[in-house]
Amino acid sequence: MSNGAGIKRSRVALVGCEEYHYPEVRQAVERGLQLLGGLEHLVRPGEKIVLKPNLLAPDPPEKCVTTHPAVFKAMAEALQQAGVNVSFGDSPAVGSTTLAARRAGLKAVADELGLDWADFSRGEEVSFPEGIQNKRFNIAKGVLRSDGIISLPKLKTHGLTRMTGAIKNQFGCIPGLLKGEFHVKLPDPDNFTRMLIDLNLFLKPRLYVMDGIWAMEGNGPRGGTPRHMGVLLFSTDPVALDATVCRLVNLPPEDVPMLKHAQQMGLGTYQKENIDLLGDGWEGFARYDFLKPRKASISIQNPWLRNRIIPRPTIDHNRCIQCGICIKGCPVKPAVVDWENEEKDKPPIYDYSRCIRCYCCQEMCPEAAIDLKVPWLGQVLAPLLR
Repeated sequence: MSNGAGIKRSRVALVGCEEYHYPEVRQAVERGLQLLGGLEHLVRPGEKIVLKPNLLAPDPPEKCVTTHPAVFKAMAEALQQAGVNVSFGDSPAVGSTTLAARRAGLKAVADELGLDWADFSRGEEVSFPEGIQNKRFNIAKGVLRSDGIISLPKLKTHGLTRMTGAIKNQFGCIPGLLKGEFHVKLPDPDNFTRMLIDLNLFLKPRLYVMDGIWAMEGNGPRGGTPRHMGVLLFSTDPVALDATVCRLVNLPPEDVPMLKHAQQMGLGTYQKENIDLLGDGWEGFARYDFLKPRKASISIQNPWLRNRIIPRPTIDHNRCIQCGICIKGCPVKPAVVDWENEEKDKPPIYDYSRCIRCYCCQEMCPEAAIDLKVPWLGQVLAPLLR
């Protein structure tokens, strides 16, 4: 359905679900699917469908870093009842898929339901001539061998894109260290988000089901604070879903460049007047005091200015345990953050003159010891950059 201007309308279903009590979650998932017309309109019996949860790192469910196993189980069972062959996988930023799935509680569910592991460790290069910016990708073999994807993102803040949700979740379909290469090749945040949009246009997930029962605010996507939202969100339009989430947490979608680029590139719509909200009332889930990261996604080409305006990762010496994960995770070689004089009993230090502001170090830190700080010039110019 489209409006008078010819823009296609999108639907987002919001279903209240207070906690991860499985019968309640299963009922909420069934209701969300029915609000969108039923699962039978999205998959066919016998198809091979990959469930793509957020498995950023090997953390337990209560930390709200990963998709909760109750949501994962409810969606997997619904697909199995529809006669679908279900597999699952992700390519974590930290550790192996097996370790992340075990710590997050997903492996136990997969064993219980007999789900197959999709191969996310090996990739295959594919051509995407229709891509607006990116014409080639290296995609996990398990994804390419499937008939379709159902994405299970987690509602969280993110240093680079401000919020991580439906669109960002597909970045895990790129295997291992290849994700870091995109940060190096596309240090400009606008170009990086356009890559994510091209990736979604190529993969075309059938459905997005966002776990927002407990979300993450503040220093996300790994080091933030759990925040109760009490909602599951469903849509076939990732832009509309992410825009709806932004409105729930008092973040204007217009302030998230990824959403504006996504609409321009034809992935979906972020405009409120073109989104039909179904299910439970929007107001009951709004969190106007939700802690959001500072605005980081500003395109500044001059390296000198970028280094003095854009938020920079900063290590809290009281929290740092000298694990070195930030060093290993830095996509720039040699690493921008490293031990000073090989002294591993002290927190690493940054060479900000080479830092590309990808925030991979902050994203991966297991102790929430890295935060984003705005340099003094950025604080002075902040009103002009909004």
